[in-house]
Amino acid sequence: MKEQALTLDRRRLLAQSGLVGMGVALAGAVDALFTADPTLAAGRGGYGDLVPDPAGLLDLPRGFRYTVLSREGDPIPGGAVAGNFDGMAAFAGTGREVRLVRNHEIWEPDSAPVVAPRALTFDPGPGAGGGVSTLVVGPHRVEQRINLGGTSTNCAGGLTPWRTWLSCEESEVRRGEGGHEKDHGWIFEVDPFRPARDEDPTPLTAMGRFAHEAVCVDPRTGVVYETEDSVGGDKHGCFYRFLPRRPLGGYGSLRAGGRLQVMRVPGVPDLSAVQEPGTTFRGVQWVDVPDPLATTEPVRLQDYGPRGVTHAQKLEGAWWGTDGAAYFVSSFALRSYGSAGDHLGQVWRYRPSTGALTLVVIFHGDPYTDLFTTPDNICMTPFGGLMLCQDGVGDSYLMGTTVDGEPYLFARNRQNIGTEASPEYGEFAGVCFSDDRRTMYVNCYEPGTTFAITGPFRR
Repeated sequence: MKEQALTLDRRRLLAQSGLVGMGVALAGAVDALFTADPTLAAGRGGYGDLVPDPAGLLDLPRGFRYTVLSREGDPIPGGAVAGNFDGMAAFAGTGREVRLVRNHEIWEPDSAPVVAPRALTFDPGPGAGGGVSTLVVGPHRVEQRINLGGTSTNCAGGLTPWRTWLSCEESEVRRGEGGHEKDHGWIFEVDPFRPARDEDPTPLTAMGRFAHEAVCVDPRTGVVYETEDSVGGDKHGCFYRFLPRRPLGGYGSLRAGGRLQVMRVPGVPDLSAVQEPGTTFRGVQWVDVPDPLATTEPVRLQDYGPRGVTHAQKLEGAWWGTDGAAYFVSSFALRSYGSAGDHLGQVWRYRPSTGALTLVVIFHGDPYTDLFTTPDNICMTPFGGLMLCQDGVGDSYLMGTTVDGEPYLFARNRQNIGTEASPEYGEFAGVCFSDDRRTMYVNCYEPGTTFAITGPFRR
């Protein structure tokens, strides 16, 4: 989502002079966030200062390098690569091959749509321009193809334990609105290895119809956790879980249905009111959603009784941690948008085994000067700590936190999509790592660009 433009020249100057505040609070060491091998984590301060890129695309720390794998407009069979690159996941293929599954968050009829064959198109209406594409990255070439078309606003999503991608529509548009011939707001399953499975796209309706952002799956139980990106109005979005009728059943098993529930934290109607990292709520409750299809009322606004449910502004990225917990992000909250409190980003941890919800990271400060703000997509690095994509305008950064709890900047997008007088740089999205832990992949939203980054990650 694009917010009002900020004048960030001052922020850039402050960063160069080392005078900018970080405004980040963490609940103890970030190794509590669960990564596979904290001994391999980046040292204090991350990887050092960012080195300006002579090509004007991507600034990285010294010793790191990038390759451009894909750009919007690249020719592919039947057309060109659509823009608005968003959520993404990496799958190990045969030999040294990697398959990157990538969302295209397109919602406007006049935008260049994802052009898919009829068999891969959900809604043939002119307004349904979103979709999913796959990059098959080999040692010597990159192939690109379409997996899904005719969807709307494919934002983020998540991996499944059976190696498929769940693509989320951040939309609540109805049939007949804006050139759409079907209702939208669904989750779709995409198989990066068997294209025939993607034919006749089937929405996973039991998982709810709302402005989906991201999902993560508990690999032990098959429970799917879902975030809802909704801002303003009567109430913000919610955090959900889906209890599948056929848990861990492999491709297509989520079509068998299940039960959708929404989180209730007793005494906490709005997560933005929580400002102290480390705050933990025990006894989190889950309430059945009366009408997951939202036939008459949006899911977040349905009747949940006098105690209601818990809401949060801008619920975005989600990730399943190796410590057996679901992590999810609130990008920001503003009282002026109807929230109970102000912040510039939160990272939450929900541990199913104990029913405990903990605020792990909170970002505060001044959006005009502070660099560490508005996280969106999230992943855990194989070496320790978090990697967070910054969502906003002006300067856009890929942010990290070490296992010792120190935030650092890992990359800056140099591609100006604004004007010289009012620069604006497309946000980062879809950060993920290859299974061999040697390569980081990340998208720039616009101009749509997919990068592969290599270097001394183990340092």
